[in-house]
Order: sequence, then structure tokens, then C-alpha cells
Amino acid sequence: MIHLPGGTCSDLCNSALKMSRRDLLRLGGSGILGMSLGSMLNLQARASEAGRVGGPGWGKAKSVVMIYLQGGPSHLDLWDPKLNVPDNIRSAFNTIPTKIPGIHYTEILPKLAKLNDKFTQIRSMAYTPNGLFNHTAAIYQIMTGYTTDKVSPSGQLEPPDAKDYPNFGSNIVRLRPSNEPMLPFVMLPRPLQESNVVGKGGTAGFLGKAFDPYTLYPPGDDLDMGKMERITVDDLKLPPEVFALRLQRRADLRSVIEAAMPEVDKAVEKYNLDDYYQRALNLIISGKARAAFDISQESSEMRDRYGRNTFGQSCLLARRLIEAGTRVVEVIWPKVANSDNHSWDHHVGLTDRMKTKSGPMLDQGLAAFIDDMDSRGLLEETLVVAIGEFGRAPTKGVSTSGNGNSADGRDHWPYCYSAIVAGAGVKRGYVHGQSDKTGSSPAEDPVHPTELLASMYHSFGIDPETIVYNHLNQPRELVKAKAVSKLFA
Repeated sequence: MIHLPGGTCSDLCNSALKMSRRDLLRLGGSGILGMSLGSMLNLQARASEAGRVGGPGWGKAKSVVMIYLQGGPSHLDLWDPKLNVPDNIRSAFNTIPTKIPGIHYTEILPKLAKLNDKFTQIRSMAYTPNGLFNHTAAIYQIMTGYTTDKVSPSGQLEPPDAKDYPNFGSNIVRLRPSNEPMLPFVMLPRPLQESNVVGKGGTAGFLGKAFDPYTLYPPGDDLDMGKMERITVDDLKLPPEVFALRLQRRADLRSVIEAAMPEVDKAVEKYNLDDYYQRALNLIISGKARAAFDISQESSEMRDRYGRNTFGQSCLLARRLIEAGTRVVEVIWPKVANSDNHSWDHHVGLTDRMKTKSGPMLDQGLAAFIDDMDSRGLLEETLVVAIGEFGRAPTKGVSTSGNGNSADGRDHWPYCYSAIVAGAGVKRGYVHGQSDKTGSSPAEDPVHPTELLASMYHSFGIDPETIVYNHLNQPRELVKAKAVSKLFA
């Protein structure tokens, strides 16, 4: 099903919106709900500042691509290797120089090493003071900016709920709606998942289904590397018996009928029903979305460049969607969080799995994506973020989350890991923060996941502390954190 966002509602603290009668009633009843007049005025003052936060990187992004490496990749075995450490900490892989003098990656990332002058690497991602060792809990936080206390007996979170906090993409498309006849928010090629908890943190939650992402999950299991060849977008096609002209005539007839109902029009004016209807109509008629999903239009050389696998072709599709006008794209690593093979959850067999499966896929696909986006000028207004929910433990074979680990495996480690950020005013060839000598904790400039999320909102010209109202009509910040200004030029 297609969900298209409409305009922002009057219950959102936005300086561009006027106070409605409902807002006045809410203000009058705030004392009953335990909110003082002072508290209400403070919320209003903060909301009025949303349009003039400014600073480096403010409002540079028009779109964002999140490359989500669910499962938790090992920073020590990818882009933050450590030398002169004991064997049970040191990576089994050799280190190689990069385009940034003095910065080394492991041999697993030769392509990314040649173009890290195009992006910022954060080597000091960290949860402080308490880390979230559970995949789903950590995924939920980086996607929504909040933690949840609903945990099942197995220690996992409960399935998605309409009361959940919204995914950052849902917040962005609500606050920065697009007029393009294009899907505003797309998630592919699989849902966020740990065991049987599917989609937690990946929905619009209390914002409502109108702001849910369009999900493109081709048939086939996670080991099927050819599943992107079977993309179908039947719900974006006109039925064969309905021509575009006929559909447009129906829309015109609807407008004529409504014009004869001034009282009804007046009653529903604030809901912008015509706007919603027209957006959906334009999306279907234009065929723009269908064309964007057709990766067969790309040359064989380009498809080979990204990698003929699920991750590589998903990155290529993300570029096509951004070109077509999609606001938010989330590329989810094509393997369930806690699993084997090319999953990043390397409790056992890290050396072989990372060298032959997950590592080459990441290096080829992400490097091609960043380089391609840059050469087309798309990085100017597109923010790219690559991150997992946490890193891996510095010491091999030690349990940190209750899982069993082999001598060639690393457990979950939320206290220090890495992320990549590029585009939309982000510094090029910059390394933010440093980890200590064993990669156990930040040695300088720690960045909490919520601060990265705040930086993403900031990039769109959205105050991270903008107030929205949850399902109980309670005011909540988008995220309780400040943007990291040092990330931006």
C-alpha cells in the first residue's frame, strides 16, 4: 500500500503554523493535565526558535540515505584497526593506508580506503553511561531517538506498535513534505529484524500510517543474492482498464461536485483533502516511481560496479530513488540482525565470514554509491549515513551480552564503534573523535547515537528539539540531543 504524507498538522509546534481553536483549548486545559503556564510558554518559545537555529550544515540536506548495517559490524576489523595490542584484540586482517594521511583501514575495505577523502568517519560513537546490548533495543534508539521499556520474556522488544516513537524518516517527510510526484520515504530490501521481532523502529508509530515508509521487500530469503531482479511495484501501476485520461476526468468530476458543496468544502478545508488526492493521483499517473524502481535501465557496467548482490543493487536503487525525488531512503543490510553467513553479528567465524561475505559486499556497494552520488552532484543536497546499532567487543571470545562466542568471534559492544557520514555540508576527509588504544571507548569527542540523529534533523533545517504530540497528546521532542556541529564544514 502507498502512504503519502500531507501537510503538517496544527498540533505540531512549528513557527509556520498558526494556533488553532483546538490549540487554545489545549492551552486552557494544560493545568488540568499538570502542565503549568510557564511550561507551556517554554515549549512555545522553543518551538518559535525552530526556524532560526542555524549553524554549520543547517538546512543543507534535501534528502537522506541511511545505509543501516544491522547486526553490529566490528569497527576493529573494518575502519578502526588497532596495532600493538594483544592477539585476542588485534584484527586478523592486515591494515592498509587510506587517502587521509595517518588513517588506516583493514584490507577488507580497499575501495572505501581510496575515497575516504569524500566523507567523514566518526570513530567515537558511544552509548554513555549505559549501553544497549540487545539488537532490537539499539536499533529502536538510533531509528527513533528513544528507548523503550517494553521487553518480552526472551529479552527482546515487543513487535511494532501504533504507540511507538516514529522512525526519523517519518518525522522528516512530515516536517519537510515534498511536492514531487514521488514516494517520499522508501525502505528496502528487507525490514529491520531480530529473531521474530520484525519492523521495530521502522514505522511512523504514533504519527499514523500516512507517514509509514513504502516498503520494497522482494521475495526470496536473505541468502538469495538475485532477489533485486524480481522487484515488482504492481501497486504503482494503473489497472489495465483505467487510462490516465479517464482517471484524470474522474478527478475533474470530483472537483465539480465538490465545488457545488461550499459548506462541506469549508468544513474540511484545513485537511487539504484535494492536496492529498492530487498527490496520490500524480504519483500513479506520472509513472515516475515505477521508472525509478526499474534498475534494468542501468548499464551492465554500472550494475557490476555496485556488485551483483542484494546490498549492491539496493544501493544502486537508492541512488535512482534520490534522483527521482524521494526524500528518505533506508537501505537495510540484507540479513536479519542475529544470524549467520553475511550477517554482521559475528559471534563465530568472524575472519572467514567478514573476508569472503559481508566485507566485500559492503566495500564494493558503499564505495560505488558514495562515488557515484558525488560524481553526479547528488551529494550536494543528500546526506548519507552508514551505521550499525553498535560495534563488536574488543576482546575476542568474551561474552558481553549473554551470547556464546568462539575464539574467532566478537560479542556486542555499544561503548565504542564507528559510523560514516557524507554529503549535505558534511566535512570531507575528516575523522571525528578517536577511540582508545583497544577500541573500547572514545578517547575524545564521543558521539551518542541520538546526537547523530539530531545532526540529521539539523541537516534538514529541523530543530532536533521540535515538539510533536504522541498518541496521548503529550509533547515530545523529536530527539533529546544536540547536533554535532563539528561534523559540518
